[in-house]
Amino acid sequence: MANLISLLQEYGVLIVFVVVLVEQMGLPIPAYPVLIVAGALAMDGGTPLPGVLAVALLACMISDFFWFRAGRHYGKRILKLLCRISLSPDYCVSQTEDNFRKWGPKSMIVAKFIPGFNTIAPPMAGALGTGIPTFLSFSVLGGLLWSLTGISIGAYFHSDVDQVLGILETMGSTALMVLGSLLVLFILYKYVERKRFQKAMQTERISIDQLRELLDEGHDPVMVDARSTTAQMLEPAIPGALLVNGDPLGVVSALPKNRHIIVYCSCPNDVTAANVAKQLHAHGYKLARPLHGGLDAWNLAFRAEPLTSDSDPDTAKVS
Repeated sequence: MANLISLLQEYGVLIVFVVVLVEQMGLPIPAYPVLIVAGALAMDGGTPLPGVLAVALLACMISDFFWFRAGRHYGKRILKLLCRISLSPDYCVSQTEDNFRKWGPKSMIVAKFIPGFNTIAPPMAGALGTGIPTFLSFSVLGGLLWSLTGISIGAYFHSDVDQVLGILETMGSTALMVLGSLLVLFILYKYVERKRFQKAMQTERISIDQLRELLDEGHDPVMVDARSTTAQMLEPAIPGALLVNGDPLGVVSALPKNRHIIVYCSCPNDVTAANVAKQLHAHGYKLARPLHGGLDAWNLAFRAEPLTSDSDPDTAKVS
């Protein structure tokens, strides 16, 4: 902590810029303590508050626009990459899609206060075709609110912050060990939470090869799209597939319970499809199974093959 104070005193806003930029790019480096300390030091003769705020906002804007352009050019591929390296990849896509479905680009205003969402929101906005002026306006508001909050906390409580920093400074390496231990415990908690969630979502999945076997045997498997509305905007559904839209039982209610139902999504570990399949199992649809690999696996296997529909508009099959 003493090193942080000395670095801020020596390099001022440069340290603020680097730490905020790195954190906003997605690395697990907490920037808020730096903003708070910078705000406190500003009240004691350090870099003026407007300078700290301007630099923090600039770092936020550079990161946001970088990810926005990446989302615009690479679409769902960049989103999957970011979710794959997150601490909670099973929740990452669905939480981001839910937030965007509710608020749209306006969610950028509060995105930086939501761990994980702060990195995913800009590329999501780009992938969904948000206009640059709209994106920049909400991004500026969000970055300004986030930066100003941290700096204001440090400025308002600067006398108390000085006392806390003094205690941490005397603790030296012990404080770093405590902070490091807390970080390790947090990562361990997220790992255990993820494993527990995956165990709860365990159910028999159907592979692409098994799906082909069903087709070769003359079965008419019903394809059910369990993705969110936002995900369907990023990539079209399988032609003829039934769209869950939050009501899987209502979608399949007209189907006989001995019909093969293939549920797919585009999320890590097929968790959304597995969850829908388990709901269908509980209501007697025992042949409902999530598709292993989801929409990506289907595209690789069937994208060059035609897909036809039953004459019944309420059902669909792969052929």
